[in-house]
Amino acid sequence: MTDAWMDGCPFCRIVRGETDTRILYQDDLVTAFPDIRPIAPYHFLIVPNVHLESVNEVEPAHEAALGRMFSVARRLAEDYHVTHSGYRLIVNTGPHAGQSVFHLHMHFIAGRHMPFRA
Repeated sequence: MTDAWMDGCPFCRIVRGETDTRILYQDDLVTAFPDIRPIAPYHFLIVPNVHLESVNEVEPAHEAALGRMFSVARRLAEDYHVTHSGYRLIVNTGPHAGQSVFHLHMHFIAGRHMPFRA
């Protein structure tokens, strides 16, 4: 289901303001909020406001939202003073890649040293 909200999706509920989740950033295209199971001092999720199950549903019409996700990541890095120390951006697609919520989302992870792992 693309370009719409999905009733049972927890991230769609957050985007719609139906939870008490702290919103770090929201505009007409994307929403950012803390991960409920952080693995670093700064672990946030950035989601498109439309429900896209994964990268596999991305169409050219979604490019503005996807670009905004990266702009918001940069803004979070500046807000949390990690632009120079570094941060990691991760998008998992499908269960074998570790995607557990099927609403496309980008993890913003920072605040500690993270060795590379593939």
